[in-house]
Amino acid sequence: MVDATTRFFEDLDRRGYEPLLAKTSGTVRFDLHEGAQTHHWMVRIDRGNLKVTQEDRDADTVVWTSPALFEELASGREDGIAAILRGDMTVSGDPRLAVQIERLFPGDPNSRGPRRVFHREAR
Repeated sequence: MVDATTRFFEDLDRRGYEPLLAKTSGTVRFDLHEGAQTHHWMVRIDRGNLKVTQEDRDADTVVWTSPALFEELASGREDGIAAILRGDMTVSGDPRLAVQIERLFPGDPNSRGPRRVFHREAR
């Protein structure tokens, strides 16, 4: 069974191009750590073109969080900016990239606001 995290990153890689990031370029590495184990996901953005790998390389922005919290983010049950403000997720490097990439996460499945509608229409 594939978890929400793997589905999220595989979907980004298959997408190839994301118009919400058409003016964005840079690299974001997600470090999902639990105990002594850390899983790395690298997202390269080149003016909206996305490439995802599982590498532990230098990145413009590094996001640290637990696998459990990332599952909540990837499924739309948690908000990334709120998690950062609470201190549940840490960001180093270029914070603008963290804000930009937050656009890629699904909105709350129970929401009826414009963000949820836009994500449904964009797919």
